[in-house]
Amino acid sequence: QVQLVESGGGLVQAGGSLKLSCAASGGTFRRAMAWFRQAPGKERDFVAVASWYGNTYYADSVKGRFTISRVNARNTVYLEMNSLKPEDTAVYYCAAAIRPAGTVNSADYDSWGQGTQVTVSS
Repeated sequence: QVQLVESGGGLVQAGGSLKLSCAASGGTFRRAMAWFRQAPGKERDFVAVASWYGNTYYADSVKGRFTISRVNARNTVYLEMNSLKPEDTAVYYCAAAIRPAGTVNSADYDSWGQGTQVTVSS
């Protein structure tokens, strides 16, 4: 496992932008890194993943608006969120997978951050 610390959440108006960061420490970064989110009263959902090899994949709901990136030399992964909508409001979690290849299945992730709140007002 690795330790993950997210930052960058906050309150933004609809149509605005935010950039989340996730710093990893204490283990190998040779893993797929992903962002999940959980809205009040709902299950935790997949948002985006970046494999160790650089491949990316997005949930349909964020495709074209969110961009996941990683800087392996800094053990950091980012989520740039543009054209935010009220339905994007959630706690966003960074997660590290058990393997380098990307996966959307939360069961394939063994390390999770504490979460950062993103609130989009209408």
